[in-house]
Amino acid sequence: MKMLHSPARATTILLFVISIALVFSAALSSQQNSTRTTRQQAHPTFYRDVLPILQQHCQTCHRSEGISATPLETYDQVSRNAAEVVRLTAARTMPPWFADSHVGHFANDPSLSAQDISTLHAWLQSGKLKGQPNEGPPAKLWSGGWNILQPDAIIKMPVPVNIPANGDVEYTYEIVPTGFAEDKWVQASQILPSGPQFIHHAVVYIRPPDSKWLREAPVGIPFTASSLHDSHLSHEAHWTDSDMLLVYAPGSSPDNFPDAMAKFIPAGSDLVFQMHYTTNGKAGVDAASAGIIFAKHPPAQRVITLQLTNDSFLIPPGADNFPVEVHGTLPNDATLLSFFPHMHLRGKRFEYNIVHADKSKQTLLRVNYNFYWQLSYKLAQPLALKAGTELQAIAWFDNSPNNPHNPDPNRAVRWGDQTYDEMMVGFFDVAVPANVDKQQFFIRHPSQQN
Repeated sequence: MKMLHSPARATTILLFVISIALVFSAALSSQQNSTRTTRQQAHPTFYRDVLPILQQHCQTCHRSEGISATPLETYDQVSRNAAEVVRLTAARTMPPWFADSHVGHFANDPSLSAQDISTLHAWLQSGKLKGQPNEGPPAKLWSGGWNILQPDAIIKMPVPVNIPANGDVEYTYEIVPTGFAEDKWVQASQILPSGPQFIHHAVVYIRPPDSKWLREAPVGIPFTASSLHDSHLSHEAHWTDSDMLLVYAPGSSPDNFPDAMAKFIPAGSDLVFQMHYTTNGKAGVDAASAGIIFAKHPPAQRVITLQLTNDSFLIPPGADNFPVEVHGTLPNDATLLSFFPHMHLRGKRFEYNIVHADKSKQTLLRVNYNFYWQLSYKLAQPLALKAGTELQAIAWFDNSPNNPHNPDPNRAVRWGDQTYDEMMVGFFDVAVPANVDKQQFFIRHPSQQN
């Protein structure tokens, strides 16, 4: 006897079959995608997998007109240097970054993820596959040697400085008028030396038209403190309360502030380039430039650069972990933005802390210091600090024979300009109300203190 199915039962069976088919199809698609992803991970290609990593983490230095002599922009360039790229990234020597990963988070951290490092290693091991150019990102556009957008204004030292092959070079200054007929707010800036191989560090100061600092010094030509032949002027060359546009050392990042923050250059100001050159066995020249991008509108907050400095230390011969510290309290409310620690060849470690009323400490940055890569560290989340907040900077120095960079472990070391001397400076940027300049910020208002 035949069994007759009702139309409703037949429809139910058909839907069940379709559902099974869809589930099987989805599972097959998922398996295929998983297989394809596994295949991509096992056999990464330059354009699809490697180039995005290099663009994001490496090309700020490794490009034509960058500070590195090894560009990493094309397949041929990277393929030739693949083994070294893999070795240095696996060791986390590159990209350079020296902040303790357990302390703080920083917006300019260029470190590669474990997945990035694995991808580079797999690419080398699988034969450095090229892939298809259309699988990769478009070439990143750079404005010459600038790591900021094309500057709105470029203020360049008009007379190049001749640097000898050997010996000490005094701090060299060059005063350059901006020619600004109106006040300017600076959203981003960068110092670009023409001879970066000679630069120990550089500071560009903003000298407003009413400042008396170095008014008797020559304008537009390089000079040193001793060349001024005036003891008062020579002293002025070593000290100022003028605000800084930017501090530079090899590897440091340009300044690039949010829309609500900017640095301020009054109309009629000069820029004073303070250049610390070091010799390397070959004579050369340098004429540094300051590139400036103006804010599109007046900001709510003005950025000023402050510093915690101890210049009265004495590091004993042979000391391998000698601490030098300095404390200071904020005279008014401010928002902490970034840090720039500075030492010389015996520098080992540097730390910034907040010291609370009960003497407990909150560490904001801990750096395993590297003289050859003096980086800035920009907080991922700016930190609001109240007036009266106590800040501490601690530097540790290694003056022992175990320090391979130590010029002389048998010598007691004091503060000094030259690299074989030492310095202890903890620069940091803060944001304050737009109508407050650096001098006004240091006027303490008792009602605002903790």
